[in-house]
Order: sequence, then C-alpha cells, then structure tokens
Amino acid sequence: MPGMTTDPAAAAPGTHDEHEDHGWDIEIPDHPPRRDSPEYAESRRKLHELAGQGTFYGPAPCQDHHGGGLWLMDAGGWFLVRNLAGIEWSAQFCADPAKVNELRRNAQRLYAAFPEAVRVLGIADLLSTPVTDAAGVARWTDSICNASVPLPAGLHSGVLPAAAGFHHYPAPVAEIVTFKRADFDLFVTDSAGHQAAVVPNSPPGSGDESVQVLWASQGSALHAAHMAARARGGALVLDPGHEVARLAFARQRAAQAARDTFPYDAASQGSAGEESA
Repeated sequence: MPGMTTDPAAAAPGTHDEHEDHGWDIEIPDHPPRRDSPEYAESRRKLHELAGQGTFYGPAPCQDHHGGGLWLMDAGGWFLVRNLAGIEWSAQFCADPAKVNELRRNAQRLYAAFPEAVRVLGIADLLSTPVTDAAGVARWTDSICNASVPLPAGLHSGVLPAAAGFHHYPAPVAEIVTFKRADFDLFVTDSAGHQAAVVPNSPPGSGDESVQVLWASQGSALHAAHMAARARGGALVLDPGHEVARLAFARQRAAQAARDTFPYDAASQGSAGEESA
C-alpha cells in the first residue's frame, strides 16, 4: 500500500505489543437499578474534594474512574498513584477474592509509608481487613482505594472523534493523550472516515515526519496492514507523504509555515525596545 513500510527494526528489542484479532462487544445483562453504596458515596465525596486540588488528568469537573487510584499525602500535599489493577463495578462479580486481597495487600504496604494519608482518608480498617468473600470485594471495589481516579468525561468514556476514552480504546494508547505534545495529533481520521492512532517515528527536531501505527479501526485498510506487519514481527510505519502522517503533523506544519511567513527576530526586537526606551 503506498506510503506504508513495515520495518521490524522499528519495534525496539525487548518490547512487545498487544492486540485483538476479532471485534468484540460487551453485553451487561439488565439488573435492578443500582444504588450507591455508602462506601461509594463516601469515596466519591473524597475524590472530588481531592481532585479539586488539580491532578495530572486535568481539573474538575471530573468523573470517578474505578481505576485503582491510591491517594497519598506528603509535605507537598496530596498526589495520586495507581495500584496494579482497577476493578470496574460490573467486573466485581467475576473477581476472585484472593486476587483482590493481593491488591489490598499491595495498597496496605504502600500506605504503611503514609500514615497521615491513612488517617485523613479513614481507610485503616479497609486496609487491614482481608478480602475473603463477595462482600469484601464489593467493599474494596467502591472504596477510595479503587473508585478513585479522576478523569475528564472524554478521557473516561468518550468515543472518537470527540475523545478517546479508556473504556473504548486500548489504555496504553489512550493514556498517551495525557502526556503528548499539544501540537501533535495522536488520533486522526482519514478521508474515508477511518480512525487511527499514530506516534512519531523519530525525535522532535529530526525533520522526520513518518509515523508508527499503534491502533487502527477494524475494517480499514490501515488495520489490515497493521495486523500484517505485526504478524511478521515488525511495525507499520507510514512515510511523511501518507495522509495519516500528514494529518498527525498538520498543526506542527502549520505553525512552522506561520513562523516562515512572519519570522520573529528576538534579538532585533530586544534592541528596538531598548532604543525606544
């Protein structure tokens, strides 16, 4: 396919990626209307109180993601880390209490170094009580140690083109949104209406505007090429002339064109300012 190359060397040694070969849907059977548990009501109250202080994921308003967040406090204030796994509300019914207990133990060991956070959050009993049954799983699931990651609505459950939420796109890809450069478009939509996620193939300033495909919507030609490249043990790289690569770099290219059209000489501006003063 024009504009595409498959380069086994593009996948760094010792790394791997994950994929799904078949489309899938999740069907959650009808259930009685949910009522917020006392644990969840309290964890949500605490979450919004803490998130109001600002987080890596963005300021309020936010939604509470069952992402296994662990809120810690030191001399600099509150900060957030994440446990090995988060448990969605509907996933608790297949959870093994012994494995959930390992998540509790992991949190307990971490919080041993932050006793003041334990006291303020009121989680001493939660951390010290082994999870042995469904009731214990439910308590942990709705606690501030699990239902505790503040996310903007789009990053939580949005769908493209508006946003790529954790509930609809691979988390290792969706999370790039939280730290990428503002002038690079991770998710792009081509002229056929197909979406893809790509990252630069070279460092900033290299002059190389080729991109590596991380994800592509199923049913698209790009998805087929992406799967074929991975089956060969390589990565799918799109050259700078490919439509998707041009879309990903469009804002950087526009900004450079503006600089070329209206050059700004900081040194001469500074001299002029000094003279006029």
